[in-house]
Amino acid sequence: MTDRNIRVSTADRLAVDDQEVEIVERKGIGHPDSICDGIAEAVSRALCSLYLDRVGRVLHYNTDETQLAAGSAQPRFGGGEITEPIHVLVVGRATREFEGQTFPVDTAALEAAREYLAAHVPELEFGTDVVVDTRIGEGSGDLRDVFGDAGGVPMANDTSFGVGHAPLSETERVVLNAERRLVGEYAADNPAVGPDLKVMGKREGDRIDVTVAAAMIDHHLDGVEAYRDAVAGVREFVDEMARDYTDREVRVEVNTADDYATDSFYLTTTGTSAEQGDDGSVGRGNRANGLITPNRPMSMEATSGKNPVNHIGKIYNLLSTEIAEAVVADVDGIRDLRIRLLSQIGQPIDRPQVADANVVTEPGVDLADIDGAIRDRIDAELADVTGVTRRVVDGDLSTF
Repeated sequence: MTDRNIRVSTADRLAVDDQEVEIVERKGIGHPDSICDGIAEAVSRALCSLYLDRVGRVLHYNTDETQLAAGSAQPRFGGGEITEPIHVLVVGRATREFEGQTFPVDTAALEAAREYLAAHVPELEFGTDVVVDTRIGEGSGDLRDVFGDAGGVPMANDTSFGVGHAPLSETERVVLNAERRLVGEYAADNPAVGPDLKVMGKREGDRIDVTVAAAMIDHHLDGVEAYRDAVAGVREFVDEMARDYTDREVRVEVNTADDYATDSFYLTTTGTSAEQGDDGSVGRGNRANGLITPNRPMSMEATSGKNPVNHIGKIYNLLSTEIAEAVVADVDGIRDLRIRLLSQIGQPIDRPQVADANVVTEPGVDLADIDGAIRDRIDAELADVTGVTRRVVDGDLSTF
């Protein structure tokens, strides 16, 4: 093992699954904040590909300031209309010229945004329902210098930290998979369910309450009864799905703000609340592991859109989660693990100032007996830190 500064300690807390109250949230792929995360990350990968194709290396850029200004719509059963388009502004910095080459940064960004929206919010017509613009300037000189040359382990672009944990609690698994499976397998057979699905889980003792806000798409529903059936279908699906992840009691409620007496429903024309006044920003939604988890420490960094080579706000939040998952998978006897990584600007990203592991062991397990195995696994993951970059560029790691 190397001389990396790896610390392992016993947690002075209960495992999250054993705490009396737990709160977990996931903003779905079509939520305005998630739309910004998704576009920012799609643009990020497009710029990576552009640079790799042209010069064989990723050049300096960041596109993590994407903003969404909501539009307006008049949804109605059978099909409504957009009355004011959604506006998305991709903001950031990028290398536009390098060694005599000029890069079509804005063109690449707009194409990436169009393809992302077509894949994930297909009811939005690009250019009419949603208008995308770019304001991508040149990067600052000192950070371009820190970005460094090709080859070797990159230097950290900032003094910052990342936090990750494993394994997911039962409530976390229910919430994460409720959204993923609703927007995936369920929506494939039930197209009235739009991609803007917000799932909130609250566990008190051994009961989990799940509240789902599901944006319904108007032209797939011919009236109130069809809407009522669609809501009931979501409730039944999540209730049954939850049994795959917990034996605890689960209660599911859907679209609790609906008022049938006044014909007030969560009805949309495009499947996202961005058409009805909900703005969005990168980093205001899910953390790097796809969840918002107030029972656990979290970084406030926006992960999406940052470059995956040396931007610690991205790398260490992804890597800390990867490390936590790898340690739990390989080392028996861990009930709850938190990993914190702290960088120092200008220092190699594989050598954090500290890699801190905070452990809750299973009953009967002494931390001293597994301490060495935990350190070895953390060390191995840090040694392969550039693997995170490769997986991000390839689109194999989700950032939200």
